[in-house]
Amino acid sequence: MRAGDEADSLDRAARDFMAARPLLFGIAYRVLGSAVEAEDIVQDAWLRWQNADRASVRESSAFLATITARLAINFARSAKMRRESYVGPWLPEPVDTSADPQLGAERAEALDLAVLFLLEKLNPVERAAYVLREAFDYPYQRIADIVETSEANARQLVSRARKHLSAERREPVGPSAHRRLLEVFLVAAQTGDLSALEKVLAADVVSYADGGGTRGASRIPVVGRVRVSRYLAAFAPRFWPRSEVRWVEANGRPAVLVSAPDGHPVALLSVDVSARGIERLIWVMNPVKLDPYVASLGG
Repeated sequence: MRAGDEADSLDRAARDFMAARPLLFGIAYRVLGSAVEAEDIVQDAWLRWQNADRASVRESSAFLATITARLAINFARSAKMRRESYVGPWLPEPVDTSADPQLGAERAEALDLAVLFLLEKLNPVERAAYVLREAFDYPYQRIADIVETSEANARQLVSRARKHLSAERREPVGPSAHRRLLEVFLVAAQTGDLSALEKVLAADVVSYADGGGTRGASRIPVVGRVRVSRYLAAFAPRFWPRSEVRWVEANGRPAVLVSAPDGHPVALLSVDVSARGIERLIWVMNPVKLDPYVASLGG
């Protein structure tokens, strides 16, 4: 290939890749629950795309999605061991969805922090199959080709993932009810109002705090309405009075960014809400996850 032809070919490859990039990031992020890791996967996909026999590729986005999904599955297998040795609960890395509500998906599914957290319990192939079906509406045969199995088994993978989620999570409320309950909870938490806290928390609520060993976060989940209420009331006098609160959006849901007086981020609070009340409190406090999210918010 002549130098000019090669440059033209690389230009086309770059244009095709950039057009597919939101899709690729959306797949990798949902499979891994980490924006940093997803960016690494997308970069790896770009390198492979540069070295691929692109002339034989009929549909670049389909080819790139297959590469990305397989890379993410392989990475998830190695990440599982690292997460098992993580200090305290491992929570997904939040992303700002206010600028890109669907994050490269045809449907904004498998994006909620609570869903990503629950998907972590699946094996990587189940998780990828579920993501491709629920978030991107891929046909089962295409999912089967990507994860290298039969169509019947692809259906089984998605079915198992759905059953796991339905067993672990109650039907979430709509956006306005979600926001209202989070507002009530925030006031109750800031004032340490035990009675008000108990009214908004589900009986078997769980509070997860991801500090990664670098913050003063609880290293074990706090479980149950009474225990969570008392826990929140106990640290309210130390945590809230000097904190600044900002309403933000994370993973398609209203969330609360808590910062120190100097503006340094301390925690991102997200909640999982059903008709029973708040089912899960998700506190992302690890700076490795929190700082990139805050930087993405801009002003």
